[in-house]
Amino acid sequence: MDIIDRAVKVLEHDGLIVYPTDTVYGLGADAFSDEAIEKVYEAKGRMAGKPVSLAVSDREMLSLVARVDERAGAFIEEFLPGPVTVVLKARPVVPPVLTGGTGLIGVRIPSHVVPVSIIQKFDAPITATSANRSGGKDPVTPDECNVMHDLLIDGGRLPGTPSTVVDLTTGTIIREGVAGRKVREFLSGTDRPCL
Repeated sequence: MDIIDRAVKVLEHDGLIVYPTDTVYGLGADAFSDEAIEKVYEAKGRMAGKPVSLAVSDREMLSLVARVDERAGAFIEEFLPGPVTVVLKARPVVPPVLTGGTGLIGVRIPSHVVPVSIIQKFDAPITATSANRSGGKDPVTPDECNVMHDLLIDGGRLPGTPSTVVDLTTGTIIREGVAGRKVREFLSGTDRPCL
């Protein structure tokens, strides 16, 4: 059984995986399982009410968990897959705990073969929060992943800068990370669709 199959098995049993991305190591769980989500919050020591983002494998899956209008679609076309998390209105399938009661959900399509392969095979979104205790250093090596997990996929040393988080319902940058400048230019560009 290869590592992707092993990861999917863990997810199918409400377990936690640590996986490499194009930014930092992520902590993955079945985003539609209350039990698995509870384990994510517990592992990170994260307060209930703080949202957790999702990772999806493609734009089609993104549209199943979030509402994408034409303006958001233009942004997504430009930046995903990539190191950007988009915040959109969550669809009813998304467990409210992941939105932190806001009705909004952060979604990523990583440009890294490991998470995309896992999500495709699992055929559902997984959580996309960093594999560290809340408030801790972003994990760029397996040794820095200090959260409880059932399987860790070693991707070596990762780039280390977190994704840029953009609220596409308001057109504002929540956290500037990788590609932050390019995102800013896109949002303020006169030749771009107005967000």
